[in-house]
Amino acid sequence: MPISMKLRLPPIQKTKTIVALALPVQIVLVKWVGAYPDFVEQYYSNGLYPVISEALRMLLGWIPFSMGDIFYLVLFILVVRSILKHRKSIKKRPLFFLKDIAVFLSMAFFAFHFLWGMNYYRQPIGEKLGIAREYELTELIGYTKYLAKKTNNYQQQIAGDTSSAIKIPYSRREIFNKTKKGYESFKEKYPAFEYKKPSLKASLFSLPLTYMGYGGYLNPFTNEAQVNALTPMFRLPMVSGHEVGHQLGYGAEGATNFIGFLVTEHNEDPYFKYAAYHHALGYCLSDLARKDEDSSKEIFESLNPGVKKNFTELKEFWENYQNPLEPVFKFVFNTFLKVNNQNEGIRSYHAVVGYMINYQKKYSVD
Repeated sequence: MPISMKLRLPPIQKTKTIVALALPVQIVLVKWVGAYPDFVEQYYSNGLYPVISEALRMLLGWIPFSMGDIFYLVLFILVVRSILKHRKSIKKRPLFFLKDIAVFLSMAFFAFHFLWGMNYYRQPIGEKLGIAREYELTELIGYTKYLAKKTNNYQQQIAGDTSSAIKIPYSRREIFNKTKKGYESFKEKYPAFEYKKPSLKASLFSLPLTYMGYGGYLNPFTNEAQVNALTPMFRLPMVSGHEVGHQLGYGAEGATNFIGFLVTEHNEDPYFKYAAYHHALGYCLSDLARKDEDSSKEIFESLNPGVKKNFTELKEFWENYQNPLEPVFKFVFNTFLKVNNQNEGIRSYHAVVGYMINYQKKYSVD
């Protein structure tokens, strides 16, 4: 047999080579298309993506538990099993193993961007709503005082005193249902945020998510909004609204924080309004502390004891799950966000402050 015949790769290896080599081509194409946010907005975010997302939610949304979490678990088991089973051949042919990794990454990269990920490159939400992100220090101080007043008022209204921390009396399922109803009423003012075929669930991996420091996530492959079920209950309305914002096709964390705030604040339920104002107040106090620490401390001291207790509750919750690997998880997520067109990384969450300030300026929100 000629030597050339002996060296010829089997058809499966040829296919794997093609798929592996497609990875860098895909990366270049995504960055090239992503440089045209108007195109992405029109043809993907408002064209292809709504069809894909609604189909996935219709298929999986009715299932009471997270199919995406099960998919991840099964995939992890299969990968580990395959590595252990073929460890001898991997040692003999390490290049073939590296090719397999490249094939997996290529397929995952394509599925991620096709099913959801291109939303990272759509128009910023500020452009869609006609509001800016920039603001002056005086505006930040004024808006933080406004939020402190609203948070105090709702805490006292709900508790009947100023000293009691707010305990939301609903189950997680009730909070999810109220979030869905909140979006139903929210679409009357903002039709673009209509939420069809809901799929909002508690993550089966809530404990690992807590150790990683995450309140929830959107599974891009199943379009299920996953909420960390261990999160303090008074935080769940905002987390739920945030994750649904991702389902609606917004990748930027600042944008989904803003959407979550708007829909939760517009909810008629006073517990939801308190959750929205308390969450927003935390972001503004944090931002103000970096720019004018004295003003931040002054406003914090003006808060009702009950409001402060909820801040303490949240702080102690996350402190209980601190671990040596948490900085690693945050570094990975920070890198992930930067790679996906969010140059500020985790700091992009704080873009919500500018959006809230300028939204109030434009619409004269009381």
